[in-house]
Amino acid sequence: MKEGIHPNYQPTTIKCACGEVIETRSTKQDIKVEICSKCHPFFTGKQKLVDTGGRVDKFKKKYNLDK
Repeated sequence: MKEGIHPNYQPTTIKCACGEVIETRSTKQDIKVEICSKCHPFFTGKQKLVDTGGRVDKFKKKYNLDK
């Protein structure tokens, strides 16, 4: 490997919006992310449903799915 052309590989922390802090190593320092494996619906199994303009209610009413 050539000297002086590679970025500095250093310890860093990744901070998620949910409060999770992950210690790792990277060429960047103090990375902030909006979603991680602790709060992502795919990994947690919890689906977050965002109702935009009553679309979900309209769908339920249309197909008679009110429970």
